[in-house]
Amino acid sequence: MSAPATEPRRWQRFTPWERALRSTFYVAALVAIVWSIETIEIIPEFLADAPQQTADLFARMWPIDWAWYPKVVHPALMETLHTATLGTLAAVAVASLVALMVARNITRSRVLNAAGRFILVATRSVHALVWALFFVAVFGPGALAGTAAIAVHSIGFTGKFLSEAIEEVRPGPIEALTATGASPLAILLKGYWPQVKPAFLAIAIFRWDINVRESAVLGLVGGGGLGMALDTALSNLYWDQAGLVLFVIFVVVIATEVVTAWIRSRII
Repeated sequence: MSAPATEPRRWQRFTPWERALRSTFYVAALVAIVWSIETIEIIPEFLADAPQQTADLFARMWPIDWAWYPKVVHPALMETLHTATLGTLAAVAVASLVALMVARNITRSRVLNAAGRFILVATRSVHALVWALFFVAVFGPGALAGTAAIAVHSIGFTGKFLSEAIEEVRPGPIEALTATGASPLAILLKGYWPQVKPAFLAIAIFRWDINVRESAVLGLVGGGGLGMALDTALSNLYWDQAGLVLFVIFVVVIATEVVTAWIRSRII
């Protein structure tokens, strides 16, 4: 008597439950897109006219008023670079202490871990422009407000990645130093720092690159630098001067990207 034929097994990439979840997600995403388009009230006539308006705007910016560079743009550029540099240095100093609080292989207290994570989340969850508005209200318009905004906003980013780098160190050197009776400071400097140093420098340089871009626009809300020069040109409808500022911002961003990429390739 022959055995009953068995139905061949059919391979499926997703289970019925997974397919239902994926379909629900796609439908929810489509609903969100349609709802967003209706909420922001996109006017088709404005979209159709956008290419012509863009071409007209760039035509007004040309030729660029190069005579305005030594008078206003160069000092604003230096102010932007100084704002980014000082803000990054202040952020790295504070973020290093917070990272030690967050790293669980250094700080065993859950209370300190939670406090450190709260600082990291709170500082990076608010955009730099919002921090600039806050510090402009505190210090008044100028580079000081922009520097403070850059510093506070950078603490969360820098501290998060630095704490992760500290938690990923090899435990061997730490255990060897501990066995010899080394002090906590010696363990930190001789055990942790040599392993964390490349990541620390790479994070600091990468954050400075980001801060140069952000500080270039903080002047739009009173944070000084190139943004303030751009805001002045736009307010007075000096399109040739606005074109100069935009060109300088573009060149500075490209230059800092190239320089920081080269430095990071040498460090890592």
